[in-house]
Amino acid sequence: MKAIWNGAVLAESHDTVVVEGNHYFPRESLDEQYFRPSGNHSVCHWKGTADYFHVEVGDRRNPNAAWFYPAPSQAAADIEGRVAFWHGVEVVEA
Repeated sequence: MKAIWNGAVLAESHDTVVVEGNHYFPRESLDEQYFRPSGNHSVCHWKGTADYFHVEVGDRRNPNAAWFYPAPSQAAADIEGRVAFWHGVEVVEA
């Protein structure tokens, strides 16, 4: 799978975990040059608290377009160390 935004491949991996229709990529598959920390957080009743990244490609920023669970609940242990995308980031087969 590949995550693409603004013409850049943000992440690519054959090892994604799908939860609620979202592909969670291994953290090491991300091209770190495109990610900036965000202070945004959200809470899922069964996965736990998510942290976010802004995605920046060239002079464009996609705020809070990637999220991850730094300490997911036991029920969501499969997504520990993984990142998912939204806000217009395309996830396609590689």
